[in-house]
Amino acid sequence: MSLGHACVDVYQGAVAALVPFFVSERAYTYAAASGLVLAASLLSSVVQPLFGALTDKWAMPWLLPVSALLGGAGVAMSGVGGSYAVTLCVVAVSGIGVAAYHPEAARVARHASRGSHTAMGWFSLGGNLGFATAPLLVAAVIATGGLGATPLLVVPALAGAALCAAALRAVEAPAAPGVSDAALGASETAGRDDWASFARLSGAVVCRSIVFVGLSTFLSLYARQRTGGGEVSGTAALFVLYLGGAVGTVAGGRLATRHRRVTVVRWSYALTVLAVAGVVLVPGPLLYVFVALTSAGLYVPFSLHVTLGQDYLPRRVGTAGGVTLGLTVSIGGLASPLVGAVADATSLQTALAPLIALPALGWLLLRTLREPVAPGLPTAPQAGPRMPLRPDRR
Repeated sequence: MSLGHACVDVYQGAVAALVPFFVSERAYTYAAASGLVLAASLLSSVVQPLFGALTDKWAMPWLLPVSALLGGAGVAMSGVGGSYAVTLCVVAVSGIGVAAYHPEAARVARHASRGSHTAMGWFSLGGNLGFATAPLLVAAVIATGGLGATPLLVVPALAGAALCAAALRAVEAPAAPGVSDAALGASETAGRDDWASFARLSGAVVCRSIVFVGLSTFLSLYARQRTGGGEVSGTAALFVLYLGGAVGTVAGGRLATRHRRVTVVRWSYALTVLAVAGVVLVPGPLLYVFVALTSAGLYVPFSLHVTLGQDYLPRRVGTAGGVTLGLTVSIGGLASPLVGAVADATSLQTALAPLIALPALGWLLLRTLREPVAPGLPTAPQAGPRMPLRPDRR
């Protein structure tokens, strides 16, 4: 599941990684280039809750390989031809594929992990590695033939579809003693949905999303300006932003075994305020240090958003997973054209400066959030990592 997640989330990172090449090869303005991110995000943001609601009613495991292929096909076609309208459409198709994947994947991963925070962290890690790989993969493909070489980007989708199919066969195996699928399903049916807490968590997720997508879209271009480097410096900054997430996601799962999840999430948002300020205001090579700190602050709570959301909405884990896992990225794209328009009118630094305030707003939303207890699951967070993931685990 984690490797399949990586192959799918390559396409969330790939759209932002392609932005500098659309600017250089097609002379797009900042606003036009960020419109591509909007295209990938808008339909995804709209349909993701719909897919979440559907997976709450019916198990649709076939969505995983199909959505992987759809997400890859859209990005693969994005560089073919010169029409801006066609590019917007195929990128939007990719966004729909990614949206279809996450709610069902979060539901399957919850059952496969038996409710373990650490195991869900490993699942989320796969997606973050996909993000981290995206700028390197895109740069390598573009180097072979410019934007016309984007059809090569379909390869991860093919691998992801195969991995998802294999994972689904494994998950269908009988559950191990302990927290069984039946018990987990019963807890989801018997639990009480806490919509007020879920709404506050979702508000914080939206703040995190706008910061992440805003930086993902423009960090490569901004790093070139602030460091005086070329394409390599921009790609390196984006790689650090994504790769730091791999470490942060695993760290978040580990920290949740020792502290309350809401405490870990709150401190992560507080760190992000200072880190984003450094990215926006500090010039030169130190920029990369603050990018790494920003990545940690954004990614430590990544998998914890998912488990918290599912515990706040135990009757609607598909919806919770779709919002906290999928919209974590996609909804931020709605603000990208505004950031791009401000950058065109003023400067990138001015456009990125408001991102400093958003993690602070997220912290305020989380300040009084309570730690949920999942019905039917161990109440002590330390119990999560000790639960068996597979019946043949030794």
